[in-house]
Amino acid sequence: MKQEYTLTAYTEDQMGLIHQLAVILSRRKISLIMLNISTCEIDQMYRFTFVLNETFEIVRNIALQIEKIIEVFKCYYSTNDQIVWKQMALFKIKTSGMMHPENIDGLFKKYNARYIIIEKDYTVFEVTGQEDEINTLALELNKFELIEFIKSARIAVAMNNESFQPESITD
Repeated sequence: MKQEYTLTAYTEDQMGLIHQLAVILSRRKISLIMLNISTCEIDQMYRFTFVLNETFEIVRNIALQIEKIIEVFKCYYSTNDQIVWKQMALFKIKTSGMMHPENIDGLFKKYNARYIIIEKDYTVFEVTGQEDEINTLALELNKFELIEFIKSARIAVAMNNESFQPESITD
């Protein structure tokens, strides 16, 4: 049965890594739902976090193939109940849409929104949460003249006390 999996791969800065990942997924006709690339807890290492909707067997095989073909140090895969994950979103609404503060204040409290900038014509704020919460807020903000909305890819950590430690990293 297909379900959402988050894969986390640790690698050094490697030219063409995204292309190699795309080749592996496109050969199997698998769509990438999200991709996040960032530095991580290990100096000079990068953490690729990507989300797929597939069966366990396919995800396991992809993780093994990524380790073998792309030469990452390690590729982990997890279901949503095995990780702590969030996304961040920025919303821009017309400042005039905030004329009824009792309505907008309730939404801001419900979603723990934080103002970033308030200008004469627009207001920008951020929200951190699960994808469905962010999407629901975006729908609700249409009543308040939503101008723009963007959300980040998933960031995730495993719900255990283990971490990746490469045996040797060459300088």
